[in-house]
Amino acid sequence: MRLLGIDVGTRRVGVALSDPTGVIAQSLTVLPRRSWEQVVGAVVALIRRHRVERVVVGLPLRLDGGEGEAAANVRKFADRLRDAVEIPVVLEDERLSTAEAERVMLEADVDRSTRRARRDAVAAALILQRYLDRGQASTRTGGEETSGGDPA
Repeated sequence: MRLLGIDVGTRRVGVALSDPTGVIAQSLTVLPRRSWEQVVGAVVALIRRHRVERVVVGLPLRLDGGEGEAAANVRKFADRLRDAVEIPVVLEDERLSTAEAERVMLEADVDRSTRRARRDAVAAALILQRYLDRGQASTRTGGEETSGGDPA
């Protein structure tokens, strides 16, 4: 099963894609966020092009687990995407994913301009990989797959 991971930012939307077996996530692209319609249209095109069967959207919870304005905006985006596609769209806790993406790229000695351009796509890959890893673990143990956030 191929999955798409999404990290919604205020100016850019990072996108990641799993391999066809749904085991490994890899950053795919960064979409400029001009309007919700433009982002949803671009994501729908990626879903069709890559034959995606599920979308995992990062939900930016606060460190205490609560939701703020950013989480409300992501929920609205996920609802718009659900209206546009006929595949599951799930929410995944994405706390600290952007900071982790920055750290990973710093450790890889990626220059500043490349880090800025790719940060959101790397964060999307980290979010998607966490989701995939947890799904693989639940499959091995016979448990049910859950998302770290609300399965909405």
